[in-house]
Amino acid sequence: MAEKVVMPKFGMGMQEGTIAEWLKKENDVVEKGEPLVTISSEKITNELEAPSSGVLKIEAVEDETIQVGHTLAYIGEEGENLQAGLSSYSSPSKQEKSVQKQEDSAVMTKTTPAAIEKKRVKISPAAKKLAKTNDIDFTELKGTGPKGRITKQDVQDYLGWDAFTEKRAEKRDAEKETINQAIPVKGMRKVIADRMQHSLQESAQLTLMKKADITELLEIQKQAKQDLQAGRSSFTLTLTAFIARATVKALLKHKAVNSAYLDGVIHTYNDIHLGMATSLDEGLVVPVVFHAEKQGVFELAESIHLLSQKARAQKLSNDQLKGSTFTITNLGASGIEFFTPILNSPEAGILGVGAYQQSLVLADDEVEERSVLPLSLTFDHRTLDGAPASSFLKDIVFYLEHPYQMLL
Repeated sequence: MAEKVVMPKFGMGMQEGTIAEWLKKENDVVEKGEPLVTISSEKITNELEAPSSGVLKIEAVEDETIQVGHTLAYIGEEGENLQAGLSSYSSPSKQEKSVQKQEDSAVMTKTTPAAIEKKRVKISPAAKKLAKTNDIDFTELKGTGPKGRITKQDVQDYLGWDAFTEKRAEKRDAEKETINQAIPVKGMRKVIADRMQHSLQESAQLTLMKKADITELLEIQKQAKQDLQAGRSSFTLTLTAFIARATVKALLKHKAVNSAYLDGVIHTYNDIHLGMATSLDEGLVVPVVFHAEKQGVFELAESIHLLSQKARAQKLSNDQLKGSTFTITNLGASGIEFFTPILNSPEAGILGVGAYQQSLVLADDEVEERSVLPLSLTFDHRTLDGAPASSFLKDIVFYLEHPYQMLL
């Protein structure tokens, strides 16, 4: 008997997910535990594995947003008539109604002496595109997909395409794309695009910049790093951990920065949940170090290390990507100095960290080589004015320039 593949709940707050990409095709034979489809939720993309072995029958298309618990596909035995099983349901679910609405349709009218007869034709986007490209009236085709939907293979069969013809066409299309490529915005990229646009539209953002002399801090970090390696620790004490600790200590002094502007009300938080922006091949995610105010430099280093590992292995849950009250983003590895980070909405502030540079400084009539770290603070002017924001940034610099203060 066929088994349903439903939209999973990857985190406590997840209500719906978007199908980013089907990793298997209609009628493919799949094995239990095999990656089946990638699902994009609010902030992360996960792979969903096949719950059983059998033949795949796809119900929901790519880029479709589905509620948690609703049907994405069925896996049954070869030759099993899933259409018959589906027809036994007394009423369609909300997901099935959504699929019905989003299916591409065409209306064919045929004049008769008595009336005009209308026929609804279900066809996949890929099949419709191929039919239009080859001037085919797809309303005359017979679909072999779910619920009689016309698939791309149906159109290819009508055209008499063989594998060689299709590969030749794909090669021709690929050559065209090298000249002028149009990439649909979907999945994680679309989530990031929407969030960034919303952040800029819904807040009054201003960026302040300042440098910190971290010469002494780098010496302390170097020595602590050696001690950890000698103790065979599983993590490294990075400069980011010290920056995080300096930020937390400054936030404890300037609680107005640890806030958010929501529906005309400024919410100030006692707990500090630090978002650490992490760049992946698919895009940017912001895992959260919860209760960062209760963690010292070493604890922060370990927390950041573990979150970074999970992010790159795509093992973060939605709950680990929500609830931050202040965010740090670091472009130092890219060689960038100052930049204007965009707020992680609805937070009131975000700290941008650049690559530190070696600079010659005149001190006591002598020229010294010092290590200077560029910092960029973007804040929401609806929540903060320039003076308290600059005072907050000044205190971050103070802690970085007086590293022993961070160990207290």
